Amino acid sequence: MNQLRAMATAGFLAATVLPAAAGDITGAGSTFVYPILAKWADVYRKSTGIGLNYQSIGSGGGIKQITNKTVTFGASDMPLAPETVKKSGFVQFPIINGADVPVVNLPGIKPGELALDGPTVANIFLGKITKWDDPAIQKLNPGVKLPSMPIVVVHRSDGSGTTFIWTNYLSKVSPEWKEKVGESTAVEWPVGIGAKGNEGVANNTANTNGAIGYVEYAYAKQNKMAYTKMVNQAGKTVSPDADTFLAAAAGADWISAKDFYVVLTNAPGDRSWPVAGSTFILMHEVAQDPVASGEALKFFKWGYKNGKQMAAELDYVPMPDNVVALIEKTWAERFKASDGKPLHLSAVAR
Repeated sequence: MNQLRAMATAGFLAATVLPAAAGDITGAGSTFVYPILAKWADVYRKSTGIGLNYQSIGSGGGIKQITNKTVTFGASDMPLAPETVKKSGFVQFPIINGADVPVVNLPGIKPGELALDGPTVANIFLGKITKWDDPAIQKLNPGVKLPSMPIVVVHRSDGSGTTFIWTNYLSKVSPEWKEKVGESTAVEWPVGIGAKGNEGVANNTANTNGAIGYVEYAYAKQNKMAYTKMVNQAGKTVSPDADTFLAAAAGADWISAKDFYVVLTNAPGDRSWPVAGSTFILMHEVAQDPVASGEALKFFKWGYKNGKQMAAELDYVPMPDNVVALIEKTWAERFKASDGKPLHLSAVAR
């Protein structure tokens, strides 16, 4: 887990210790998106001299900081409803698509060897299935020798868009979960151990025998964690990878969605990964600092154009070009300077 800890430490240092240069971009929020933002930021700084000071503190924290105007942008994996976007004076747009994956720590179980379905996962997180050799898990894994050991649930303790994606999915596949727990960035967990950030959940799961948690796929992949396959809405068992994430994102109707409000969980299709999601950027429609807002938009424009291969290497799904065109059109129409005049975006060309 050394690489994971290094990633988390790097995010902390960039946010709180290293001096910010003039023109550096400030943001906070989603840990789900942190791996790709960190990768983009490193290349972007070398190319432009402009750095990104991003606090990987969870979507709830990002929404709070952008609301309080302490950063130029917030990042959330839970899209805000159009009425909330309007009331808050935000512009909301998606930056990347990815996915949550279940991760486990079981003796002898390799990545992708175990399969789970939504109702079974919901019953595990409800505390109704408490042992790994439970008949429901055995039925899904007839060729796997499952240990008779207690299940330890690990979940997020902070306000988290990763949790929103996870609980939104469980609410769609389990009426009992929907009624008793529901969906949000933070919920009253029936059982389990809380940990902060994708980093914390990954670390706790990796160090607890019998544990199951949920993290953004990049964390599982980079740290060689034992993720599971999932049975999707079509009844097909699928692995988490770029193809299944893309299949889940393919049916998204970004064009007609007001304020880009789209949730990708439990998508139809034989190849769709069921726990997919997007990260959304939140910025104030009336820019208090037009220069800072312009620099942030230059960075996002650069990421859309130049960051696709880097995103693919981390198994994120880049936004389609037609959606990017719509996003940039929204920028031109919505953003204003503090004097009420349109924010001059002609310089946003990197």
